[in-house]
Amino acid sequence: MISKELLNISFWNALQKFSPKYAFSNPVMATVWIGTLILFLQIIYYSFVGIPFHKELPIFFWLVLTLFFANFAESVAEGRGKARADSLRKSRSSTISKKVELVGDKSFIEIPSNELKINDIVFVEAGFTIPGDGEVVSGIASVDESAVTGESAPVIRESGGDRSAVTGGTRVISDHLYIKITTKPGESFIDKMISMIEGATRQKTPNEVALGIVLFALTILFLLGVLSLIPVAHFVGNQLGQNWNFHFSVWLALFVCLIPTTIAALLSAIGISGMERLIRYNVIAKSGKAVEAAGDIHVLLLDKTGTITLGNREANNFFPSVGITEEELADAAQLSSLSDETPEGRSIVVLAKQRFAIRERNLKSLEVNWIPFSASTRMSGVEISENGKEIRNIRKGAFDAIRKHIESLGGSIPQTMQMISDEVARKGSTPILVSEGNQLLGIIELKDIVKGGLKERFAYLRRMGIRTVMITGDNPLTAAAIAAEAGVDDFIAEATPEAKLKRIREEQANGYLVAMIGDGTNDAPALAQSDVGVAMNTGTQTAREAGNMIDLDSNPSKLIEIVEIGKQLLMTRGALTTFSIANDIAKYFAILPALFLPLAPLNIMQLSNPDNAILSAVIFNALVIPALIPLSLRGVKYVPKSPDQALLRNFIIYGGGGMIFPFLGIKLIDLILSGGVL
Repeated sequence: MISKELLNISFWNALQKFSPKYAFSNPVMATVWIGTLILFLQIIYYSFVGIPFHKELPIFFWLVLTLFFANFAESVAEGRGKARADSLRKSRSSTISKKVELVGDKSFIEIPSNELKINDIVFVEAGFTIPGDGEVVSGIASVDESAVTGESAPVIRESGGDRSAVTGGTRVISDHLYIKITTKPGESFIDKMISMIEGATRQKTPNEVALGIVLFALTILFLLGVLSLIPVAHFVGNQLGQNWNFHFSVWLALFVCLIPTTIAALLSAIGISGMERLIRYNVIAKSGKAVEAAGDIHVLLLDKTGTITLGNREANNFFPSVGITEEELADAAQLSSLSDETPEGRSIVVLAKQRFAIRERNLKSLEVNWIPFSASTRMSGVEISENGKEIRNIRKGAFDAIRKHIESLGGSIPQTMQMISDEVARKGSTPILVSEGNQLLGIIELKDIVKGGLKERFAYLRRMGIRTVMITGDNPLTAAAIAAEAGVDDFIAEATPEAKLKRIREEQANGYLVAMIGDGTNDAPALAQSDVGVAMNTGTQTAREAGNMIDLDSNPSKLIEIVEIGKQLLMTRGALTTFSIANDIAKYFAILPALFLPLAPLNIMQLSNPDNAILSAVIFNALVIPALIPLSLRGVKYVPKSPDQALLRNFIIYGGGGMIFPFLGIKLIDLILSGGVL
């Protein structure tokens, strides 16, 4: 969790944070800093005039440690985020790029990647690093994105669809790609990620600011309370014939022990670690506010294509016509798709290979006329001749287009195939008909493939109290089928960017916090309007810029982790605040009676003497901060509960612990001090 190297860096950063400029950024710790400085000046004065300061020196030492541990907690949280930024910076190192004039060119010129301009086209082959952010305009290849996502498994990047975006610093491990550069040097996605991570060190959320104000108000109240003890002690001491005038060091120690130093010291670390935990899940948050809002969202809107589904429809089934075998249909479908470079066409080829091991064909001795898809005919196909005689004439296309083609040749479509086509459409899939001559060979089902595991993840979100809404441009019939398969609570069909924006604003007007997940340019307005906008890394540049979070794995179910981390952040802050306040109250009742030892019945802890009581409290106050650093970085474990249950759990565990531990800790330290161990 914390490496030796990180501890060394955090140690020196914590020392640098003793500067006044930094100290006054935290009002509570600023009062400790001022008091410690005054005590330091008093010790120097005592040394010059010959007044003993052996009682003040250990208090000063432990107050300095209190400040150091507060700085150290934040430095550790910052250091873990910066370590991630450094690893990204290494992956961004300048590479030599192969610039070409046109897609398909084999001749290129080598130039440094930092000299590339927007719209430049580069050729990247296996073993080479992608020089900048861009879009694949030709080719298909496996890409190692571990430098960005941390995932060792390679991903497929290809032209067209939602898998065309590539990130500079990633590496091609098979085949080759032609890439059009889409960003200027210094403005790449990795550059922005580094900036976002490093910029997270001092961002404060509204909730954090509000809590800071509350803590400062408590500090003022405790200040007035401790100041009031001075005249009270003077008066009671005179009545009992005792000298109960407080030294400044005693007053300062009591003040520091009673103000909420614990949560004030850990507050920044909790916020920073929330963003850092997201980074470990390969999610970049552009602001702490987004992480905090994620813990309270009520509605999740998801774009369908590329988010819920894989993005492109894929061949899923062959339905042969009367008198035709499935293998005969698969053979003709594959043959007609060999020149089809669309994702749908390639999926037909793959399905035929998987089902019937139909592989490469030797067509060199034949005359082949590929018929490309035409918007006017809504068909594509192939005509094969041998010695000038046509031996095969295959067409593939939409139902109406193939029906007209068959009827023009004197054929007809069986009624059973009409029914199968209707059933395929009713399920939300697309029926593609294949014919040869005037005979219908059958139907290919092109299906939107829902990403694996989403239904279970959406059910988990439902248990967390989050409604899921799918947004798609499909017709209502198709949308309903996909929504049912994915397991979302609601859907919006035939949605435009304006409709998405309207739905989000309606939910927000009803008092709900809304999260939006999308990957396309048409999702950008909705991503910008939502409280938590999660853009898929494989999406467009516009979408990534509009969202306030970016999922490097492009996994929509990742929202569960995002929500849990947001809830962890809120619960951790609440838990440690409860602990800190209970801790302060306990110290008040533990220490105060010891200051008035003649009133022996009040000294319930039987502390040895006032000096040890004060020093024990100061030592405990300092040590409890580093003891809670792991919890503030890791976060309180999230368990789905209602707010009332979570509050009760905080009171029992952290409130109870905050009341008990000070009594035990202070008594133990007092025993050590009185025994002469320290």
